[in-house]
Amino acid sequence: MLECVINISEGGNPESLNALREKLGPDLLNVHSDADHNRSVFTLAGSDASRVLAREAISMFDISAHAGVHPRVGIVDVVPFVALEPSTFDEAMHARNEFAAFASEELGVPCFLYGPERTLPYIRKHAFIDLLPDFGPANPHPTAGAMCVGARPILIAYNLWLKGSTLDVAKRICAEIRSESVRTLALQVGSSVQVSMNLIAPEVTGPDKVYDAVAQHAEIDRAELVGLVPSRTLAAIPRQRWAQLDLSTETTIEWNLAERNRKLRA
Repeated sequence: MLECVINISEGGNPESLNALREKLGPDLLNVHSDADHNRSVFTLAGSDASRVLAREAISMFDISAHAGVHPRVGIVDVVPFVALEPSTFDEAMHARNEFAAFASEELGVPCFLYGPERTLPYIRKHAFIDLLPDFGPANPHPTAGAMCVGARPILIAYNLWLKGSTLDVAKRICAEIRSESVRTLALQVGSSVQVSMNLIAPEVTGPDKVYDAVAQHAEIDRAELVGLVPSRTLAAIPRQRWAQLDLSTETTIEWNLAERNRKLRA
């Protein structure tokens, strides 16, 4: 089984986002939207729904009209394929390359690949400057921009909102806790500030560890999980901390896959 966690550059239009949800059926496991980021994260089972979502989103939204605090290169901004057991990383790589070929040939959108070749942060810094797309046109699509299409292990997208703090403080915290297992970004979100993170090795540094690390430097208002976590991550954290960390059984990949399978059997 492959998981695909597509990041769409639209988070403030509930009517349009609901229309997207309805197109995806049981393969949609989770959606997280944020109007300030102007971004939505769709967690999908398998690879078929990814093409439906990409086609529909590109027909609905225009990157030239986009405004939001999160960095992006396109409407369908990030398309990572993740191998869940018993699938293999090679299968995720194959799905990645097939999707990039589809998006470039059928949708006319240039695609940058990430995974073994390069990281997603590298693409964000170099796209169309000294890095050309791996698939598709050499210039951005006029309304869709470009796509970053990847194959990666499971990661956890996680935000911590700081109480009564400043962006400068959040930047210092990001620099302090950034590591090989934690990518960080300080964001001004409305009147609040946020330490936005990708926990790229959650078996090394999970939500509880980054929460405690940030709490050493600033008071935390709340935690926010973006998407889903593997059940082994949840099992490694004391149950009494789950609510504080915005975690629950229902936020695991496994629970949501079981719900999908139940719907398919119904």
